[in-house]
Amino acid sequence: MTVEKNTPLNSESELPLSKTRLKQQMHALQDIGEQLIQLDLKRLTELSLPEALTEAILEAKRMRKHGAIRRQMQFIGKLMRNVDATPIKQKLEAWNNVSLQQTAWLHGLERWRERLLSDEQALGEFAQQFPAADLQQLRALVRNAHKERLANKPPKSFRALFQELQKIIPQTVEEAGSVRDE
Repeated sequence: MTVEKNTPLNSESELPLSKTRLKQQMHALQDIGEQLIQLDLKRLTELSLPEALTEAILEAKRMRKHGAIRRQMQFIGKLMRNVDATPIKQKLEAWNNVSLQQTAWLHGLERWRERLLSDEQALGEFAQQFPAADLQQLRALVRNAHKERLANKPPKSFRALFQELQKIIPQTVEEAGSVRDE
């Protein structure tokens, strides 16, 4: 059996990869390139990509026409063939995971704030879960937030309550302090 020189081999059976499999790999690299375009300059430099790839990504960021962007994405996909995409993929997944965790934490803070404003027993439960919390400060913020809401004033205490919760509830706590659906 003869194999062309330029055809990539499948490591399992030493047969050339099918055309479909090659296209799937190229599209996967192009998808990674699309994610790279969404990154800010700081994160892009953290990846320490080859200069040509970085320039192509920056050029794609400046483009506004759909056709030009599509062609640039194909070019980025072509450049990605020469780069080991595994560490890039891992770094992107790590950043997305951190972002998801932070979003979940912020949603937990919002649930606590709404619960403190709507349920009188919530402050007692909060004190049990977070004994270091300044309950007097929280009571004052909740009371002031209620007054602001009734008077149609700007939500200064409402925001201050959220900021206080950010200080009290650590970001590393996964589900501690989450509100249970009752």
